[in-house]
Amino acid sequence: MAAARPTYDLRPGQPDVSAFPRSAWLSAARRALTAAPNDAFGYGHPAGRPELRRVLADYLARARGVRAAPERIVVCAGVVQGLALLSRVRARAGHREVGVESYGLDVHWNVMRGAGLRTVPLPVDQQGARTAELDRSAGLRTVLLTPAHQFPTGVSLHPDRRAAVVDWASRVGGLVLEDDYDGEFRYDRQPVGALQGLDPEHVVYLGTASKSLAPALRLAWMVVPDHLMDDLLAVKGTGEWQSGALDQLTLAEFIDSGAYDRHVRGMRMRYRRRRDQLVAALAERAPRVRVTGIAAGLHAVLQLPPGTERSVVQGAAWQGLALEGLSRYRYQEQGEPDEPGPGPDARPDALVFAYGAPPDHAFTGALEALCRVLP
Repeated sequence: MAAARPTYDLRPGQPDVSAFPRSAWLSAARRALTAAPNDAFGYGHPAGRPELRRVLADYLARARGVRAAPERIVVCAGVVQGLALLSRVRARAGHREVGVESYGLDVHWNVMRGAGLRTVPLPVDQQGARTAELDRSAGLRTVLLTPAHQFPTGVSLHPDRRAAVVDWASRVGGLVLEDDYDGEFRYDRQPVGALQGLDPEHVVYLGTASKSLAPALRLAWMVVPDHLMDDLLAVKGTGEWQSGALDQLTLAEFIDSGAYDRHVRGMRMRYRRRRDQLVAALAERAPRVRVTGIAAGLHAVLQLPPGTERSVVQGAAWQGLALEGLSRYRYQEQGEPDEPGPGPDARPDALVFAYGAPPDHAFTGALEALCRVLP
């Protein structure tokens, strides 16, 4: 018998899809379709539509401090596809290892392992990944990081470590893969600029519309160093699944018209209100729970009393809440059990609470249910 669908899905990974700007998107689609050249209806170039690459180059420079010409942008069908392509390029070039943060997404680790790379964990602390440890693995020349808002702990990579990782990449001829999955959503201070802006020849920037608009669009992008472009397009051009050209043209028009900026500003305000509601509710109803990682993004980390994570997650399920504990995202070697042991990099018991996912009308109910299960 299939498990009952949760009343509230509070697992990280998606925005409030009920807020997708349907009318504005439809208007942009009409304009894009009317202006589309005939070649937009063909198979297309593996790098993506030139209209979107041009608009993205301008937008990323303005919003994230990314240094890129349109010719260095490759459109892909999601960040996972981008990582798969980059991993195959690195494996073909003779690389066998990739550094990853010790807390993150197993789907990312597994797609890189599937390309033949061995993952090497870097411990994460309150200043982000310990980038100084990159030098401890002599053969390591590639590292995947979430520097603006580490997933899932929510910390930003310390400026000294940002400088250290680009220095490492320049010194050893390495490559940093920068996953900027929610860099547009920052609340309490100025946005943290993209790491790519410090060294465009040694950092690949990966961005996505999945958090700012909707995962269903399957639109993401990579800003790639010149020396990787030919190899990357050679891999992608062998029949790799591409994002639809019409959606690419619509996104280009959506950004160019200013509608994307307006939508992101509106969602930033909405998510900030929810975050503030969460903090206030916990202060009143669950004062033993400390909230961290809330300066940016669409989720928060709720630190629990020792030994309570598993029971709280189970209790949440009884309340109709789908929640993940922080331990769910701890690094695992391939083939290890789903719930890894404590390990040297274990962090306190905690929940990863995605306040971005529920629609507005459901958020109060989700908070009420959460507070009922917290110690």
